[in-house]
Amino acid sequence: MKGAKRILFILGAMAVAIIILSRCMNTADKLPTDIRGEAYAGAVTCVKCHKDLSQSYAHSPHGLTSKPVVDAALLKVFAPDSNRFLFNAHQNVVIEKRDSGIFQVAYQDGKAVRAQKFDFQFGSGEKAFTYAYWKGKKLYELPLSYFSTIQNWAISPGFPKESFYYDRAITSRCLECHASYVDIKLTQQSTFSKDEEMEKGSVIYGIDCERCHGPGKQHVVFHMENPEEKTAKFITLYKTLTRKQKMDVCAVCHSGNTLVAQRSVFGFQPGDDLDAYYSQDFVGFGGGNIDVHGNQSAMLMGSNCYRKSETMTCQSCHNTHENIKGNLSLYSQRCINCHKSTNHSKATLAKGSLSSNCIDCHMPKESSKLITFQQAGKDHLSPYMLRSHHIAIYPVIK
Repeated sequence: MKGAKRILFILGAMAVAIIILSRCMNTADKLPTDIRGEAYAGAVTCVKCHKDLSQSYAHSPHGLTSKPVVDAALLKVFAPDSNRFLFNAHQNVVIEKRDSGIFQVAYQDGKAVRAQKFDFQFGSGEKAFTYAYWKGKKLYELPLSYFSTIQNWAISPGFPKESFYYDRAITSRCLECHASYVDIKLTQQSTFSKDEEMEKGSVIYGIDCERCHGPGKQHVVFHMENPEEKTAKFITLYKTLTRKQKMDVCAVCHSGNTLVAQRSVFGFQPGDDLDAYYSQDFVGFGGGNIDVHGNQSAMLMGSNCYRKSETMTCQSCHNTHENIKGNLSLYSQRCINCHKSTNHSKATLAKGSLSSNCIDCHMPKESSKLITFQQAGKDHLSPYMLRSHHIAIYPVIK
């Protein structure tokens, strides 16, 4: 009798397990597929339960750091009287709308000699837009970028100023910080050379939810099956990460351009050790030798604010779900949360508005050593100004 009850109990447990698994499988089957693999749910799925966060984030610099070019949106960027860049008396590049799209067209002595369509946009536009075009399974940068500071076109950073150039390749390494995924194929050409191809249709534009929170399919399935459970399960909660792990998540893309990638950071998940992905450079933890472009994490870690704190991370000041770029008053209030009793000199106090702008004094904009841009008709390079993340007391500029 006891044996029969045991068998019935086992069979009952198996039936319950089968029902639960079948429900989960049915739920999982209803989710869209994601090119990154079965563990991913895709940002469209996240919107269903996180609508407000998703809408805010979609308009943030992270969400907009890359996108396919839409002609109607691009037409708003340039005016008819500012769409021509003169390299010299013989060469110029013109932004032209044609039947098949919008192109950067190179002219030599009045004759069109090269035309490439806008296909890919890098940057949120807060400082600049850089553009690229697809040629087969390779991506190339266009010669002109649009700079918000001058509201006009200039030569793309690092390009020659004497003549137009269309053949600068963009690799998947660029997309690792300006997109969430692209499918690549590497072919060994020689001992020291590899050829890379990227599948255009595989690009996941912008930095999406799962790039920062990790694969979310198990999380989605669980909460769809258990809507009464309000505690997030099977997804990375930042409050559970160590300080280094929190910094590593941001440093994936904010640790500069001098690191040597050991493997693709598309595979990085929150909680991973970033040292397994990059060979770190050890320059300038005082911030002096670190360029203001791209290496915000090292600049912050060289600051006394960070060194004297046991808890400060990027998230102490930044919530990437917010779209508050440029709101110096709000960021200053976050400074005051830790610096309520800070004393200032009489000269500083005379300036007023200390509570609404700590940032311009202690995190001033500086010109990048790596990026400059050339404007038409000017002999000198224009500086590319970026906010320093080395928090410090800077010399007073009179």
